[in-house]
Amino acid sequence: MENEENQMNIELSEEIALGVYSNLAIITHSPAEVVCDFIQVMPGMPKGKVRSRVLMTPQNAKRFLQALADNINKYEQTFGHIDDPQAGIPPMNFGTPSTMA
Repeated sequence: MENEENQMNIELSEEIALGVYSNLAIITHSPAEVVCDFIQVMPGMPKGKVRSRVLMTPQNAKRFLQALADNINKYEQTFGHIDDPQAGIPPMNFGTPSTMA
């Protein structure tokens, strides 16, 4: 009975289910929100294109960080260590100013 109370129905449209590809993320923040821009950068092209922007409260961003770390750990337990072929380059949120909302 308790398990049924904790369930939530989540709707996923066909358009959103297709997803978007991103190979760069830029993360900025203000006191009230965390902004994650997911960008696609093509080799040899002078600029990338933001494919998706997600805004969260700082509290939800922290919960997302914990959930992502948990999922990465589970992935590596199942499939092995994820190598970082770009070790030594700046992190995905390098050089970004804080936004002010």
